[in-house]
Amino acid sequence: MEIIHVKDLSKTYDFYKKEEGVRGSLKNLMHKTILHKDAVKHINFTINKGDMVGFIGLNGAGKTTTLKMLSGILKPTSGEINILGFYPFEKQYAFLKKIGIVMGNKTQLWWDIPAIDSFALNKELFEVPDAQYKETLHELVEMMNVEHLLHTQVRRLSLGERMKMELILSLIHSPEVIFLDEPTIGLDVVSQYNIREVLKKYNERHNTTVILTSHNLDDIETVCQRLMLINQGELVFNGSLDNFIEKQSLYKIVRVKCKKDKQAIKERIKEYSAEIIDETHDEIKIQVEKDVSLKLSSTLMNDYIEQIRDISIESTDMQELVRKFYS
Repeated sequence: MEIIHVKDLSKTYDFYKKEEGVRGSLKNLMHKTILHKDAVKHINFTINKGDMVGFIGLNGAGKTTTLKMLSGILKPTSGEINILGFYPFEKQYAFLKKIGIVMGNKTQLWWDIPAIDSFALNKELFEVPDAQYKETLHELVEMMNVEHLLHTQVRRLSLGERMKMELILSLIHSPEVIFLDEPTIGLDVVSQYNIREVLKKYNERHNTTVILTSHNLDDIETVCQRLMLINQGELVFNGSLDNFIEKQSLYKIVRVKCKKDKQAIKERIKEYSAEIIDETHDEIKIQVEKDVSLKLSSTLMNDYIEQIRDISIESTDMQELVRKFYS
């Protein structure tokens, strides 16, 4: 069921050009040159209930601006947004009760009080019934394993612990849509993994729609089934994650662990128009067209069985696929 509909959405920022120095400031008082920055340009998409969507792009591409328009923080310059029957910027109370938002570089928790007090405050703000609040809080605390931290001052929590609390705060009123902007920024690998697992479990249990922006592509690859790419304010890809990987994965990586005589192996590799992209004293890393990777591996194993210790074939990682897409 479609719950988010975006049509021809645009956001333009106006700003003034200022020349340097005191003279430039005085000149600016008399005459201002207005410049325009198109942050988002006529994008269109729909999202269904329960979708987990990764929304990625380079710095300044328009990700966060789009997320802020969807959540009602920013007013669009033009275009239409319909989320669960609401226009977000009207900020109707009924709409705010249906969404949650986490921004990795900003906190919604009160810094000097325990997180449990912030949860109780949101309970009252969103008019969550006592029984529902207790059930939801118990579920989220158990899922994130933070019961021993509930009564600790937020300022004394680690970044990973605080991010778990931010998620609980945003989910305590059981929203139907949650917007996540860089939720794992600055976290260690264990904390990143824990946040991802929580998001997947919560989605499985409640069919909550998740829109996630992140520069950490492990977040996207682990959590999301669908991918949207934005570049210079324009939506340049909108489809399944598998479809993106299939379209962009023109090559495979073949790793050859050698016992001896690498030179003969390297000469044979050249016959397949493959590129040696890395080499150590006992390993050759090869990039080859994916349709040829099996044939190359088979040939090397058959012809150089005495010189080779092991061969493995790997897909190009997500980070590399996105880098190539934008280059």
